Amino acid sequence: MTAVRRLVMEADGGSRGNPGPAGYGAVVIDPVTGETLAEAAEYIGVATNNVAEYRGLIAGLEAAKALFPDAPDGSVQVAVRMDSKLVVEQMSGRWKIKHPDMKPLAARAAGILPASSVTYEWIPRARNKHADRLANEAMDAGRRGERWEPSSSTADLDTPRSRDPLDLPAASGPPGDAAAGAAKARAALAGARAQAPAATVRNGAAQPPAAAARNGAAQLPAATASARDPAATPQVGWGVAPDLGEPATFVLLRHGETALTPEKRFSGSGGTDPELSATGRDQAARAAEHFAARGTIQEIVSSPLRRCRETAAAVAARLGLEVRVEDGLRETDFGAWEGLTFAEVRERHGEDLTTWLTSPEAAPTGGGESFVEVAERVAAARDGLIARYAGRTVLAVTHVTPIKTLIRLALEAPPRSMFRMELSAASISTVAYYGDGNASVRLLNDTSHLR
Repeated sequence: MTAVRRLVMEADGGSRGNPGPAGYGAVVIDPVTGETLAEAAEYIGVATNNVAEYRGLIAGLEAAKALFPDAPDGSVQVAVRMDSKLVVEQMSGRWKIKHPDMKPLAARAAGILPASSVTYEWIPRARNKHADRLANEAMDAGRRGERWEPSSSTADLDTPRSRDPLDLPAASGPPGDAAAGAAKARAALAGARAQAPAATVRNGAAQPPAAAARNGAAQLPAATASARDPAATPQVGWGVAPDLGEPATFVLLRHGETALTPEKRFSGSGGTDPELSATGRDQAARAAEHFAARGTIQEIVSSPLRRCRETAAAVAARLGLEVRVEDGLRETDFGAWEGLTFAEVRERHGEDLTTWLTSPEAAPTGGGESFVEVAERVAAARDGLIARYAGRTVLAVTHVTPIKTLIRLALEAPPRSMFRMELSAASISTVAYYGDGNASVRLLNDTSHLR
């Protein structure tokens, strides 16, 4: 009877620019002892986060198979753990694979081991620190024009990894702006030969070709090292709390301008659903470039209204991500006030307006939503997103009232505080939500990316 060998494989991938200089890391672990059996990492040139994550999955599965190259089918069982919800859900068969770049990668991953031999589990990023570190080491090596080599911290082949899910590495800060080196990186990579990723195999096992082959990172010219060093980037606004794990970070982007925006007309969810104006489309494009340069966005959600979906689509196309529509992020229903200016509402519905300005329970004329109702809806959406994206950085494309509501609730401020906040079209605000239930407002109404 053939013995079953059980392994855990954790993988991660990242891109400093999305797309930008990218790399992956993977580690194969003994599930009983926690011992590291094999590591793999590679700088893969300019790619998106999703491509890098799939490449990490492929390398990890190949490294696991290489440990027992002659084992009969089904005798090696691999539990894959990744913090990429997209890869886990797609490889588990619960989500369709729509992007043409993902389909061949998923097929390649599926062909390494029999489907019955592999299971997939999503884990928070804080529990994927080993693979994350390897991916960053590979990207750092690529930036220097070098191949990835195991660091001195992994030289002891018999040291078990930590099993504490909150034992976090030092925060590395946001990926650097890769724009300066991306064009040269593409040129240098164009003629580079593809090679197998580097791997170190534990327990003295003979290294088969798949595991012993060295990393095929393209040798980049020294000029590409001009991209900003992530380690030197200030930590303000994007760090972690070591004792709580990484927060769910909401980057709140107000949609770009519509024809109604410059005239400051009430534009909610109860009237027409205007599209972005030419100015709004330009603002969305500028926001997309800003987020691509930062490289911090991992997920995108959007209000169902057209102006938000168009803004989100511009960012998603630039980052290579999908957009999930979240109904709870829609704008207030302003009832009979839809399409009117403040002065016009005062003229036609003066008494109702006065009550609305002083009482959060009051609704706009004609069956609109009160601030209390909006807050309940937004808070429910917030809680669902925090649970779904624990430890992730999520771009939420939404409207004035939902953003102000999220800021107000994070500050535990009264409803009237929303009248004291300015929120420009296509502005960025940020709130981080920690595991203990506390929130931290990191940014409000930033428009520097539009200048």
